[in-house]
Amino acid sequence: MTESDETPTVPLSDRYEVGGLLGRGGMAEVRIGRDLRLGRPVAIKQLRADLAADPTFQERFRREAQSAASLNHPSIVAVYDTGEAPDVHGNDIPYIVMELVEGRTLRDILRDGRKIMPERALSITADILSALDYSHRAGIIHRDIKPANIMLTPAGQVKVMDFGIARAIADSSSAMTQTAAVIGTAQYLSPEQARGETVDARSDIYSTGCVLYELLTSRPPFVGDSPVSVAYQHVREEATPPSQLNPEVTIEVDHIVAKALAKRVDDRYSSAADMRKDIERVLAGGSVDAPTQATAALGATAVAPAAATSTIPAAAAANEEEEKKSSKKKWWIAAAVLLIALLAAAGLVWAFTNQEEPPPAMVDVPTGLQGMDEQSAQRALEQAGLQLGDVTSEASSDVPQDRVIRTDPEEGTSVEEGSAVDLVLSSGPEQVQVPDVSDYMLDQAKSLLEGERYGLVVQVEEADSEQPAGRVLNTNPPAGTSVERGSTVTLIVSRGQVSVPNVVGQTREQAEQTLAGVEGAQFQVVVNEDPNASAPAGQVTAQNPSAGTSVAPGSTITLTVSSNDGEDNEGGGNGNGNGNGRGNSPSTPPPND
Repeated sequence: MTESDETPTVPLSDRYEVGGLLGRGGMAEVRIGRDLRLGRPVAIKQLRADLAADPTFQERFRREAQSAASLNHPSIVAVYDTGEAPDVHGNDIPYIVMELVEGRTLRDILRDGRKIMPERALSITADILSALDYSHRAGIIHRDIKPANIMLTPAGQVKVMDFGIARAIADSSSAMTQTAAVIGTAQYLSPEQARGETVDARSDIYSTGCVLYELLTSRPPFVGDSPVSVAYQHVREEATPPSQLNPEVTIEVDHIVAKALAKRVDDRYSSAADMRKDIERVLAGGSVDAPTQATAALGATAVAPAAATSTIPAAAAANEEEEKKSSKKKWWIAAAVLLIALLAAAGLVWAFTNQEEPPPAMVDVPTGLQGMDEQSAQRALEQAGLQLGDVTSEASSDVPQDRVIRTDPEEGTSVEEGSAVDLVLSSGPEQVQVPDVSDYMLDQAKSLLEGERYGLVVQVEEADSEQPAGRVLNTNPPAGTSVERGSTVTLIVSRGQVSVPNVVGQTREQAEQTLAGVEGAQFQVVVNEDPNASAPAGQVTAQNPSAGTSVAPGSTITLTVSSNDGEDNEGGGNGNGNGNGRGNSPSTPPPND
């Protein structure tokens, strides 16, 4: 691991505890964190140390981070705080503390192959445009609108991410010579971004049109083997109307997409609010106007005023007529020569501007990247003539932590030399938090823990408690502990209490059968014999605990059982008892001497 890969242990600015890596891009990394002062989870984005060392870049980042922090809109990921903290070398690294949003990005949803209905696609886009309209009015251009920067929460709310960061990374002079991480993703670039020209808010509208196109058709408007080829299509080619790829898309939606994707900036919507109004009009069942196409201006035909009438000699008229014919002939010759020259010039311009470029060199994405660490994979890519793209992470039980799970494009794919290859690293086995199931009944707790949400294995241990039988007392590990999905959690469950039956007067055998028959009781029976009892031998004369007492299952029940052999009773019955427990036998005459 590099130093930037290590999870910081010292809280940022003595306030923010920094945890595991959520994602990494070409410019920054995002980690989960916790605001120790307010006790809430946050996301913390820090720029790479090598970029943060540039004073000019630091100043841009500070300025734009402050602007982003001022944005307060329900469809924008909130920025809570900005600051700087020293790294291990003592260099101040800028950071941004953001709202931690639960949900999935549109990129992940689209990659899963989920079909999005046109109405839902329009609704999502309307929320994106609402966020953009707010930011544009605040003077902030996003510059990197794409599915990966848009999240949907479990409640269906849209959250646009990375406001202000793109402004700090790419100023108005950004050109295609910069890395893809700086200028955005080629599939969603506006033509002016692809040409390296100055951009304004209408570039965000074009990128939003690309996102809407993909939501409607499950593919971007332009695809190619490399970022350069895709950028070329943004500049020179027209996208296929969405309705030709998805018959559920109406002509009105085609019009909205066409206007958003207009090559000329002036032909697009003038603001995000205007595009949102058209979308809301279509969602309400209305129609929108077709986008205006630029047309060539036609020259007006001039009408010459009528000449004054006069009488001239016939010869003069003839000479004048001859001169007119000669003049017309010369004019036509000059016009023909000029036309030929113009056509030749146009041909040269076309030839120079439309020459077939030599096909780019193609290389294969190296095989064997899976299982490598990030640095080894980057070296392998560079040796193959490729560059490292975005690095993200996801949970995996099969691939060790910080090792490559897969690449995009996949290993072995033929791509243009110099292309960026994205890596997905393992963040280790998926972790889940043991929920608090105390006071749940056993069946309810098992159903929750073993279900899809937690995927845990449940063991059960019983414990004595005054709680009803089957009620969960606690868990091991305790609630709130992070454990691997699929690991074992032990539920400590109450045995409950049972009532002791009355067995006094029963024989020992009958009493033991009665106690054993109490469901779930599992009594332990101890017998004490009483030789002085007046009851017949083998009869229970007392019990402890007494009848009706509530005790825990497995409790000990002590029985007192008579061991009297019955002789005292017989002697007592005929008046011959002598108090020693024996009766006297009948008198026998003494033998004769």
